[in-house]
Order: sequence, then structure tokens, then C-alpha cells
Amino acid sequence: MAQASLSTSSWSHLLPGGYGLGKPKPPRCFEGVVRAVIEKRKSMTKLDLTYIRSQFPAFSEPSLQGFAHFENAGGSYACGQVVERLQRYYRETKVQPYYGFEPSRRAGRQMDQARTRLAAWLNVATDEVHFGPSTSQNTYVVAQALRQHLRPGDEIIVTNQDHEANIGVWRRLEADGMVIREWRVNPHSAELNVDDLENLLNERTRVVAFTHCSNIVGSMHPVAAWTEMIHAAGAIAIVDGVSYAGHGLPDVAALGVDIYLLSLYKVYGPHLGIMAMRSELNEELPNQGHFFNADHVTDRFTPAGPDHAQIAAVNGVIDYFEAVYAHHFTHCPDNTEPAPAQKARAVAPLFRHAERANLAPLLDFLVQRDGVRLIGKVTTENRAPTVAFTVKNRQPGDIAAELAAQGIGIGNGNCYAWRLMQALDIPPEQGVVRLSFVHYTRYDELSRLIEGLDRTL
Repeated sequence: MAQASLSTSSWSHLLPGGYGLGKPKPPRCFEGVVRAVIEKRKSMTKLDLTYIRSQFPAFSEPSLQGFAHFENAGGSYACGQVVERLQRYYRETKVQPYYGFEPSRRAGRQMDQARTRLAAWLNVATDEVHFGPSTSQNTYVVAQALRQHLRPGDEIIVTNQDHEANIGVWRRLEADGMVIREWRVNPHSAELNVDDLENLLNERTRVVAFTHCSNIVGSMHPVAAWTEMIHAAGAIAIVDGVSYAGHGLPDVAALGVDIYLLSLYKVYGPHLGIMAMRSELNEELPNQGHFFNADHVTDRFTPAGPDHAQIAAVNGVIDYFEAVYAHHFTHCPDNTEPAPAQKARAVAPLFRHAERANLAPLLDFLVQRDGVRLIGKVTTENRAPTVAFTVKNRQPGDIAAELAAQGIGIGNGNCYAWRLMQALDIPPEQGVVRLSFVHYTRYDELSRLIEGLDRTL
């Protein structure tokens, strides 16, 4: 193998783009982190699947033996660290947090720690992270703020590729005089074209909402470049990262977005919606929480009390990512601990390499199958392992039922992408067959899926 060097071209893509949502500053001990990554790559290090799967109780659960999970886009397995954190909270600190007695103080500390640690891995400031019950709820709350903030005639651009959580709430603002513009997919490729966005942007545009990765098409979009265009037009960018984050946590600062949304139950954690909101936008939008919390930045967009135990369990998600990093990478030469955002930048390629190794044979199989209409790219580049298709003269629900009888769990239906179904001339009530997996999926499971599809289709 050729000797890896520390030239700028060899390491620049590994480094975080910034700290917080403000001006970037040089990463700590970056050369050591880069050298560690390069040394691992030189030795052809791959994701240690035996270690990874040992972190998930589902893989040793007797009731799940023989079951293959291929509906991860709807919800991943929870890692053991999350399960343990939930159990610990309910055993030791299931009281109202933030009071003066010890169990209450410990509960509050766990919740604060979860926010701080997650923010660091997302590369945003601690008070830019907001917890909600779901992404749908988080977008609904922001929509109510925009209802008060925007004026009649202001324009909002939405796509018809997104999950309904990032479409419907903004469309409802039309009733208050806002103008909705639709950024439509190409009906043949199902992809969004940036030229169409450019044609929609104008001096009246105030908001653009789009997805980082479609939960049907699977394409990973160039969010930073699109956001730059949106900001140049004077609008804010609201990005749904729900279908992206499970394949590696994003560097939100590097993306430059104003609001980034993700759901932790698809990132090996509890059922929570996470919203990273730029501090300046938080100050600009009207408070949606209790009136007496108007000056508490992390309460302004949380109108109801959060689930304390689930927030505390977010620590388990970070425990898992920390463990994955520690298992696969060395520390800096001076033993300095790398910044969390740097660790996230190192872990994500491990996940995606493992996923794409399984994705390629699945795409190849479907492309060659008569009667199959594959939605999205036929190659793995910039594509998540979320694969949707239809089959001529077959109902997706019937295909899912046949695979379920073989112990293989998949998704079917419109998957809340109703408008995308309409754009692709697919009956929304029927929808598609959806196969989705993540980094912990083994090749033998993928082979079993393909064999099952071969029998079923």
C-alpha cells in the first residue's frame, strides 16, 4: 500500500468545519487525530462487526434469534448503553429533577450532561440543542413561531421529496398569508435538482425546508452548498436529518444550517426528537414555551415537559459512539483526548464503508430483476442504505408479508412520504417496498434478504 502522507489534501476532509454555529477555530490536536485515522486506514482497518454487535442486546435476545431487521429507517435497535442508562434512571433517579435532594440533583445532572455531550458530537453550542418528543412535534412548534414571525406574502420553499414532518407544518402557514413554493423532484429520477431551487429563490423567500437524506430515495444531499445559496437569498435553512444521522452524526456547524432535526430512535437511542437551532435564530423567533421561560433559551421551543428518563438515556448514545471510536482509533501522540466532533468525523466513514459494502450487491440484484422499479440511484455514492422499489403487478404489503414469514422484517407503504409517492405516480395508499439497514448489519443477513427477495419476487 502506498505510504500515506499528512499533506493538506490527505487530511483536510477529516477535520471538523467549525465549533459551535459561529466562527470555526482550529481543532485541538488535529495532526494526532489525522495521523491516527491514516494509520488505521493504512492497515485496512474495517468496522469490527463482532464488537459492534456485542453492543446491541437485540442480537443476543432469544426472542429475536432468526430475525433479520431491515426496517432500520423506521427505527434502529437500541444500543446496550441506552438500555442501561434508562434502567439506571428509573432505578435510581425517577423523581422530579433539579431539586435540592440528592436523587433529584443526580437526575438533573444526567439530563444536563446529555445535552452537553450530544451538542459536542454535533459540533454546536450546548444551548443550541433542544429535546422534543419527535421531529414532527419539533417542526410543529417552530411552525407556530414562524406563524407569528413571518408576514403575509413571505415565501416558504418546501420539497415534495421530504417526510411529511418537514412539509405539512410549513404548508399550513399558507392559511396565514404566507406563499408556499414547491421544489419538485424529477419524476423520473426522484431527485431534487439544485437549478430548480435557484429558480425558486427570490427576494421574498424567507424559509427553505429540505431533507439531508430522503427516507425513500436515499440520496445524501450537499447540504452546505444548498444552505449557502439559501443564505445568499436572505432565507433560513431548515434541514431534516432524520434519515441521515443513523449513518454517522453530522457536523452541524460545517453544514451552516439554521435548524437541523434528527430522531434518536433511529440513531440507536430513545424515542426523542432533537433540534439544533442556531442561537441567533432562537433569539429572533417568539417564545413557544411558558411565558416565564422566555429568557431560558433551551425552554423556548419546548412547550411541554420533556421525558426526563429518555433525555438522560441520550448519554447512552454518546457512550456508544465513544466506545466505537475508542475501539477503532488511537489517541493523539501526546495522549490528548480528541474533541467529540473530531471523533464523529472519524466514526462516520467506518459506518458508511460497512453499509456500502452491503448496499452494492443489493442494488445490483434489484437493478437486474425484471419488473422492479428501483427508486433513486443505482450506485452507492452519496446514497444511504435505504432502498425503495415497486414490483409490477405486486402489492408491497404482500411482499412484506411473505418476507416476514421468512423472519425478515422490512417496511412498506408511503412511509410518510405521501407527496413523493404522488410525484412518482405511485398510489400513496399502496406505496413501496422499503429495505433499510445500518452499520451493524452483517453480510450473511444481507445475503439472506436477497435470497428471500429472489424467492418472493
